[in-house]
Amino acid sequence: MRFSLALPREALSIPVIRRALGDALYGLGVAQECIADILLATSEACTNVIEHAQTSRDFEVDACIDESNCVLKIVDQGRGFRDVPTRRPHPDDESGRGINIMRALVDDVDFDSTPGQGTVVSLHKRLTWQDEALIRRLERELVHSGR
Repeated sequence: MRFSLALPREALSIPVIRRALGDALYGLGVAQECIADILLATSEACTNVIEHAQTSRDFEVDACIDESNCVLKIVDQGRGFRDVPTRRPHPDDESGRGINIMRALVDDVDFDSTPGQGTVVSLHKRLTWQDEALIRRLERELVHSGR
């Protein structure tokens, strides 16, 4: 499954992408815990666009979901940045944890940013499935039919 959403760079876009992505993953039969990880990581990436891509009016979320993986690309045309922030936020800070949260929830996070041209944040997560997932039923049918 592949889909792409172009969204305005505003806070109301985050529940829209969470709903569209969450419904797609749920409908395919991805395990609830896996969906929760993906949605939180995506929310963090989108929040960074909304807060930091000051020259961009909108952004895109591209999703590719197959039998093993979910790959998301969050793309903005903002100012970009030179280096991915690596500092640990102070315990009293109210922000600055988004990248660390993304890294904790998905298997791989990649940043491709060019100052003045924008940023692509790629999130990769190996999927776990509910037992009754459509993809599991199809796998069983293929095994039983000898294909």
